[in-house]
Amino acid sequence: MAQPPKRNTPKDAKDSRDSTPPPERRRKVQTEGQFFKCPNRSCAQSLFIKDIEKHFHCCKFCGHHFRIGSRKRVEITLDPGSFTEICNGLESLDPLQFKGKRSYLERIKESQDKTGLRDAVICGEGKIEGQPLVFCAMDFQFMGGSMGSVVGEKIARAIEHATKRGWPIVIVCCSGGARMDEGVLSLMQMAKTSAALERHSEAGLTYIAVLSDPTLAGVSASYAFLADLIIGEPEAMIGFTGARVIEQTIRKKLPEGFQTSEFLLKHGQIDMVTPRKDMRGTLAKLLAYATGEETEAARAGKAGAPRPQGLAASAKQEPAPELVAAETDVSGKKARRR
Repeated sequence: MAQPPKRNTPKDAKDSRDSTPPPERRRKVQTEGQFFKCPNRSCAQSLFIKDIEKHFHCCKFCGHHFRIGSRKRVEITLDPGSFTEICNGLESLDPLQFKGKRSYLERIKESQDKTGLRDAVICGEGKIEGQPLVFCAMDFQFMGGSMGSVVGEKIARAIEHATKRGWPIVIVCCSGGARMDEGVLSLMQMAKTSAALERHSEAGLTYIAVLSDPTLAGVSASYAFLADLIIGEPEAMIGFTGARVIEQTIRKKLPEGFQTSEFLLKHGQIDMVTPRKDMRGTLAKLLAYATGEETEAARAGKAGAPRPQGLAASAKQEPAPELVAAETDVSGKKARRR
């Protein structure tokens, strides 16, 4: 007698489901580390990291300038492939045997592994639109860009190298000040770098300082404010002591925007505020006026332009108004130094 077909019980159905191959997993989209929130409270937009890089590491909505490392600064400022690093064999020691939660040398090693740098500044030769110069860029990621013996020595040697070559020097400052782990030895770097700049100035050579966020304490009290031209990035914190300490000391409320580059420009402490996207072009024009040399763009324009005729041939070309003001500032500051 034929057996009736066996009906699946709930247990049999479960076993049947278990024997089927599992469905393919859906692809997950990894977004962690790909988006950043603009720190500007009035903006607070979510930004895709590729968009930030495309806009010179600035917010495309409000223009907020993110802090960047020294290698990236070289990349976006100098001509591609023109940078040759100098004084790159110096490393900090621990002359004071500084004691803390971790040793000074351990903290240095941690910063070196994090940034790939030996210390908080890189210096070297380079070109901006074909114009040779010595270029230094500080890195805030390396112990807050603090100035110790190595930073001061590298800056001083770079200035002396520029003096020997007869070239201008550009220093991008980004620092919390002197490095407390080296005590008075870090403070001595203020005098050493200032003396090197004085010899550079006596040789009739140009020094331009670019102050980024932040530029404070021992750095601002030495080479950051001794330049022929001082350029600030937008909304950069620039000063000596922090605003909170000043308020606690004088017991008064500080004005709106105190210690920003715009505030300093208004009160005559710096010469101009230039967005990062325009920094390379601005430096090229200023260096051309200071050295009397033409930029590659200017030479290319002359080579491709038709020869002027008639009155146009004898007409005097007037420089851009902002560069006239910059040239006046250079001569004025040099005159005050002498």
